[in-house]
Parts: sequence; C-alpha cells; structure tokens
Amino acid sequence: MSEEEMMDDEVVKKFMFVNRRAPYGSIYALESLEVVLIAAAFDQDVSLVFSDDGVFQLKKGQETEGVGMKNFSPTYRALEMYDVEKLYVSKASMDERGLTKDDLIVDVEVLGDEALADLMDDQDVIFSF
Repeated sequence: MSEEEMMDDEVVKKFMFVNRRAPYGSIYALESLEVVLIAAAFDQDVSLVFSDDGVFQLKKGQETEGVGMKNFSPTYRALEMYDVEKLYVSKASMDERGLTKDDLIVDVEVLGDEALADLMDDQDVIFSF
C-alpha cells in the first residue's frame, strides 16, 4: 500500500472542545488551546465552543499584567492557519455577560442552546475545559 493510499484510509474524527472557564486564573483555557492545536496538527475535524465564562477567552482588549499571566488571546487569531475554523459561541452566555460579536477578537458563529445541542450530537469526541 502506498503512502497516499494509507493517508486516504486515515480516520478523521470530529473533536469538539468546549471552553467554559474564564481565560485566566486557571490553566484550563491555555490547556484547551494547546490540545486544540495538537488535534488540528493530526488533521482531525476540530470545533471549539465557548460558553459560560469561556466566552471571555475571545474578548478583545485583555489586560493580564494584574494577574501575572501572559495574554495568549492573540493565539486565537492563528487558529485559521491550523485549519481550525469552526468557532461557536453560546448566544445565552454572550447575552448574560453583555457581549456581542463586535467584542470578540475572531469571527464566530453564535448559536442558541438547541443548535449547540444538535452540533454536540454530531461529534465523535467532546472535551470540556
């Protein structure tokens, strides 16, 4: 079997990463981002969902000097280079926190609870951070 034939036989799984925590104060957001990049490097079908306080991970103008952590939010702009283009945000979470799409550093698709549930049902693997 040629290398090309072997690549055609590779299994691509749908991986969804659900980010539910604020970007700083814990390692969850940064760890999620690193795992997303690893999954994308292995050519898997990667989706990211931001809900609850996880929506703050995409907020423009993050100032991190006060918490003593590096601002890693610009990395979200690089996701497209890794073919990670499926970014979803919970409409309810954005509404509860007074955010709009204009407050975010990347383009996202805003989904209601039912659409998010349908999207999750369509995944092979879901990781929650």
